[in-house]
Amino acid sequence: MKRRIPKQGLASPPPSSSSSVQRRVHSQRKDSRPFSWWLKWGLLALFVVFIVLPYTVKVLPNLIQHYVYAHRLRVPFFADLSRPDEFSLNHTINMYLTPEEGISLGVWHTVPASQWKEAQGKDLAWYQDSLGAGGPVFIYLHGNLGTRSAPHRMGVAKILSGLGYHVLVPDYRGFGDSTGEPTEDGLTTDALYLYNWVKARSRNSLIVIWGHSLGTGVATNMAVELVKQGVVLDGVILEGIFNAARQNIPFHPFIWYYWKYPGIGYLFKEPWAENKVVFPTEENLKQMRSPVLFLHSEDDHLVPISIPQQLHEVAASVQGAERVKMVTFEGSLGYLHNGLYRDPRLPGIIKEFVQSLEG
Repeated sequence: MKRRIPKQGLASPPPSSSSSVQRRVHSQRKDSRPFSWWLKWGLLALFVVFIVLPYTVKVLPNLIQHYVYAHRLRVPFFADLSRPDEFSLNHTINMYLTPEEGISLGVWHTVPASQWKEAQGKDLAWYQDSLGAGGPVFIYLHGNLGTRSAPHRMGVAKILSGLGYHVLVPDYRGFGDSTGEPTEDGLTTDALYLYNWVKARSRNSLIVIWGHSLGTGVATNMAVELVKQGVVLDGVILEGIFNAARQNIPFHPFIWYYWKYPGIGYLFKEPWAENKVVFPTEENLKQMRSPVLFLHSEDDHLVPISIPQQLHEVAASVQGAERVKMVTFEGSLGYLHNGLYRDPRLPGIIKEFVQSLEG
C-alpha cells in the first residue's frame, strides 16, 4: 500500500526576516503619507498666495474689475427692474438712458396718480410727452444701498405722484440694472444728464431735485455744476444730508458694492482707491442759489441731527432764511434714516414747498 502523508496545518510558516523588513517599510510609508499630503498642499497654497494672486492683481486688473462689477448681486434677488408694474407702480414706465458711451442708466418715470387710467398701455413716447403738460417734475436721487425698487424710494414716488407730480427715479451707474462703476464724478454726470434730458422735454415745468443720503451729495454737486453754467435749479430737497468735511464717516459710500464678494477686499485693491470721494456738501451749499428744504429725523442713526442743523445755518447765511427751510421729525416716531416717507405730514410739507417755488 501506498503510504499517506498527513496534511500540514493551515498556519503560515514563520515569517522570514526579509518579509518582516518589507512590512516595516510599508508601515513607515503609510505613516508618512499625511505629512506628505499637508506639505504638498501647503506649498501649493503658498504658491497661489505669493505668486499667482500678486501676478493677477498686477497683470490682470481688468479681469478683476469684471469679476467685481460685471456680475454684481442686487437685492431683491431676481427682481426685474424693467417691469415697474411688478412693484405696484402701475402708472410707471422703465427706460434706459446713455449719459456716456458704454453707460446705461435704468430710470423709472411715474406720472401723476390722476393719470393712472390714461397711462395704462402707453409707450415711452406718451410718457415723455406728458412731461411737458405743465406739472412739477421731481428727480429723486437715492442713497447708497439697493436699487430704485427699495420700499422707501417707492414710498416717496407714490407720495409725489399722489400730489400730482411727475417722478423720475434713476439707478446710478453700477446700481440696479445700470451698467458701469460708481464714482463721485460718474454719479454727478448721471444726475446732470437726467436733469438736462428732463429739461429738454418738460418745457417750462418746475423741476425739483430730491436727494436722500448719498443723493444729497450728488444733488449739491450737480447744483453747483449747473450754477457754473448759469443755470439755477428751481428747488432742492435734501433728506438725511451728511457732511464729509465735519462728519467722521467710517466707511466708503460704495463699500457695500465692493464687499458683496466676501473677503475680496483682503486680496484686491479697491477699484476707487485712486478716486477719493469728497462730496463737498458744505462748500456746495455756499455756492448754490436754489431754494432748499432740509428734511431730517431726530433719531437718524447714520447722521446726527447736528449735521443738518449746521448745514442749514450755512445755506441760510448765504441765501437767507426765506429761501432755506428745515423740517425735523421727532425721534419718538422711529423714522431713523429711511422712514420719513411714512409721516402723514410729509405730503403737506412737500406741497407747501412746491407752492413757494411756483409763487
